[in-house]
Parts: sequence; structure tokens; C-alpha cells
Amino acid sequence: MRRSILCAVFALTSPVMVSGQLATELSNAVRDRYVTVSAPAYVLRNVTLVDGTGGAVQRGQSVVVEDGRITEVGSNVDVPRGAEVLDYSGHTLIPGLVGLHDHMFYTAAGGRAAQLMFSGPRLYLGSGVTTVRTTGSREPYAEINLKAEIDAGRVPGPRMHITAPYITGGQGASRMTLLNSPEQARRFVAYWGEEGATWLKAYTNIRRAELEAVVDEAHRRGMKVTGHLCSISFTEALEIGIDNVEHGLLTNTDYHPQKEADRCPLGNDAIIETLDVRGPEVEATFRRMIDAGVAMTSTLPVYELFVPNRATRDVRSLEAMSDEVREAYLAERARIDSDPNPSVTLEMFKNSMAYELRFVEMGGLLANGVDPTGNGGALPGYGDQRGVELLMEAEFSFSQAIQIASLNGAKILGVDDELGSIEPGKIADMVLLQGDLTGDPSIIRNTVIVFKDGVGYDSRTLLDEVRGRVGIN
Repeated sequence: MRRSILCAVFALTSPVMVSGQLATELSNAVRDRYVTVSAPAYVLRNVTLVDGTGGAVQRGQSVVVEDGRITEVGSNVDVPRGAEVLDYSGHTLIPGLVGLHDHMFYTAAGGRAAQLMFSGPRLYLGSGVTTVRTTGSREPYAEINLKAEIDAGRVPGPRMHITAPYITGGQGASRMTLLNSPEQARRFVAYWGEEGATWLKAYTNIRRAELEAVVDEAHRRGMKVTGHLCSISFTEALEIGIDNVEHGLLTNTDYHPQKEADRCPLGNDAIIETLDVRGPEVEATFRRMIDAGVAMTSTLPVYELFVPNRATRDVRSLEAMSDEVREAYLAERARIDSDPNPSVTLEMFKNSMAYELRFVEMGGLLANGVDPTGNGGALPGYGDQRGVELLMEAEFSFSQAIQIASLNGAKILGVDDELGSIEPGKIADMVLLQGDLTGDPSIIRNTVIVFKDGVGYDSRTLLDEVRGRVGIN
């Protein structure tokens, strides 16, 4: 057991190589249509800076970028010879967001599902998400090929960390891989590791024996494992050596009094509603997670969609949906708003927020992601932004919320030496927002320019292209 936990900590902290992509490496089609800042050296002046480290907001700051990297940050910087100087008074600059539950597929009301090969990468990048982990795949080769196109500069999009197809247990006609032996589990990990996946995702009915084999084989190959769990609780998973757990309180069965080994218990909702998140049971869970180096991913936007009478009719998202998807979503939302017995009550949702806040207060590593599934209201990119707003509603400060949505994700991916914050020496992944984010959380939606590898992409051009296409491609 001790060896597995140490392996998990090592896997979580081992650095991953990140390669940059300058404007000259982009195709003419991408550069001509989307890029607004392509100078090899430039200075962004007079911005309000939220640097991603969790520190205080800094006003009147300038950021120097040379050859795709940040070389200086401060109120009085040296302007490199020949550099372009861009004044952005009245704007906020944050790091590029790192989405830790950001699928390239989408599900919606009425059983609809689509692989978002066109709209997904544009929505993520246009919304300020410069790095994603796919966290479970339905069409893995589509995502591997999309990553190659983005890396080659032929398609605009975020850098992608590929997760293999979902793995679970049990029987049935499932899209997921049903693991029924440790040997099968090891073969699965080996195959997808060779194909380019760097993460595995366990799902609700996986058994301990198969998860142990997955974690052991993954760590042997330098891969990592996360999970949307149920049959295995968070503390059971950390004993096995898992690196990350998804969704927080809403999927943790540690507190169910009738929890049996390898079984997903019924009736967890009432426990979620009333659990004392500052009580000894929760503190014991968090202390063990923190000691083992196990991170947690917040996905509040997808759960908010099932809570009655919440602000879940974002105009931008509705405009991006295809007509049929929009109609089905609005009908489903109307049903939820009048449902006296919703699947996610406001009390469950608020307690989940409080659970995540307590985890961070105790020293836990929390990241953010959208999870563009469920009834379809949480779209790629837009949902990541909503996650920042919800973290602030959960009583995180704006600096903490940005850190969770940027640097913390980079730490879990092992790329924080290169990405996740606006600091000298790091790759220039940054998001320019119109307005002062510190006074209004909704400013997170006002993306103007998204810098990836120091190249500035026009947010409006990217987002305008996807109108009416979500749910199709």
C-alpha cells in the first residue's frame, strides 16, 4: 500500500515536457484568420494582473513577452528593442485556464451526443482555456488526431492531454471499456499508453482488483489515473494509489454507512445534503488525500444544470447550440425548475461547494473543469468560465479561483514549471479580459485576446464561428 501511495505522489509531481508554438509555426490559414498579436517581442502595458499564484491583485502592471515566453513582469519594465507596445488600461490579465475535466465530446438533453471536433477547440481557446485534459474519451482516435492537428498549427485550439477511453466494471452494452480482470486492465493501459494517452479515467463501477492493476501499470509507464468514483470511495482509491478524483462530494461514497466493497451504494443524496463538511469524518478524508498527494477536480458547472432555478440560461451558450439542442435544453430546464424532487437539490449543491472550500482550507490541491455532459447546458470554455464564477460563489477569493482554474491544474498535469501562472520564464499563456475582474466575477466572460505560446488569438473570431454548431460538430 505504501509503495502505491508513494508512486501516486511521484506521478503527481513529475514534470511533463511542454513544447511551444510560435506564430511562424502556424499554418497561414490559422495565422491569417485568428491571430491578432504575432510580434516576436511585445509589452502588454497598464493591466490589472491576477497572476495565478494566489497572491494579491497588482494594478498598473506590464508584461514583457519575447519568443513566446514571459521575460519580465512589473510596474516599470525594460522594453526590448523593436518590441510592440500595447496599452490595455481598463483590462484584466489572467493566466490561460487549465481545464481538468474538459471533454472533446458533448452530451445534451434527449440523449443527444456529438464529438465536437470543430466547435470544441474553438470554444475552449476562445474562452481562455489554453490547456485541457480530456478526462475520458468516447472517440479516442478523433481526439488523438485533433491534438496532432492543433500541435501542427493547422487547427486553433488548446494544448491537449489525452485521456484513454473510460474504464469501468460490470456488464452490458456500454460505450465504456468493461474491465473484468487485472490482466485485461494491464493490456488496456499498455495499449493506450502506446497510442499517446497520458491519463486514464476510472468510472463508477470499477472494482478494486482492476483499479489496482490500472494504477500500477499506469505509474510504471509514467501515466496518471483519475476517477469518477462510486463503487470505490475516495479513501479506498487513494490507498490504491490514484492521482486525482473528480467531482468532489457528489461522487464520494466514503460517508455512506452501508458502503460495501466494489459496490456503488444507493441513497447517497441525503448524506450529501446533511454531511458536516467541517466534521471529523470529512477532515479525516481530506488529511489522507493531502498526505497521499491526491488532488480533486471541481466540476460545479455540470451539477448546477440539475439544480432548480439557477442561472443556467447563458445567452452565449444558447446561441452556440444547434436549434434542436437549444429547444431540448430549454424544455429540460423548464422541467427541472418545476420539479419538486430534483436530482441535485440546492442543499446538495451548496454543500458540495462548502466541501471544496474546506478541502483547500486544509491544504488540498483543487482544480477546475467544465464536464460538458449531462443535459447540455455547460459548454466547453463557457462552462470553465462559469466554474470560476461558482468558485467565487463558494467563497473563494478571485485570486484563489483563478489559481484553482490555472496553476493548480498545471500542477496536477505536471506542467507548472512552464504553465499556469504569469511569471518570468514561463510560456506566455494569458487571457486579456475587458474590465476589472476583481470587482465583477462575470468579467471572466469578457475575453478579448487569448495568448497561447505568446501568440494572441482573437476571441470573438473563434467564438463567432461556433454559433449554431454545438451538438453537430
